Amino acid sequence: MKKLNLTTISALAVFGLAACNGSATNTVNTTNMNRAAMNTNSNVAVVVNSNANTMMNTMSNTAGGNVSSIDQEFMDKALQGGMKEVQIGGIAAAKAQNVEVKAFAQKMINDHSRANNELRDLAKQIGVTPVGGTNSEQQKEMSELSRLSGAAFDKEYVKKMVEDHEKDVAEFQKQSDGGTNGNLKKFAAETLPTLKMHLEMIKEIQGKLK
Repeated sequence: MKKLNLTTISALAVFGLAACNGSATNTVNTTNMNRAAMNTNSNVAVVVNSNANTMMNTMSNTAGGNVSSIDQEFMDKALQGGMKEVQIGGIAAAKAQNVEVKAFAQKMINDHSRANNELRDLAKQIGVTPVGGTNSEQQKEMSELSRLSGAAFDKEYVKKMVEDHEKDVAEFQKQSDGGTNGNLKKFAAETLPTLKMHLEMIKEIQGKLK
């Protein structure tokens, strides 16, 4: 009976030891698996974050979020020039003597008002604020022009319109070809034909006034 008890006790001890070893092994394995899962999740998170950043950058470029100094300068000049065309067009529509000059002035008011509004909306969409209003040089130019009347006014207005639209065509062509913001490049390219048409029209009128 004592021998049986000793045998039983020994067997139980061996079984208990094996169970403990198995539990320890399972604990180690579980820990390793958890670590592997954490590493995997970490790698997945890095990939996801990387893809998300790439997607955000792509969306930013597509939406026109990147605006260079070239783009900003173009917007400032285009809006100031466009506002000048509208204001000086108002003066010409009221004071011009020649019928064609009057009609051209009204066209400047209509076309440039539309382009100005489009550019303002685009700037707001991009998230930038272009310089508003005409500058001191433009105001001086309009003041000097408003002092003239009759044929002298017509000739001076037409002369300034030729000069302005030659500059406009060059600036919009430059932005269309070399701008960095896709939306502004598109705006410049789509507005360019209208500016070229204006230039052709005013040159034709100028030829008739000589």
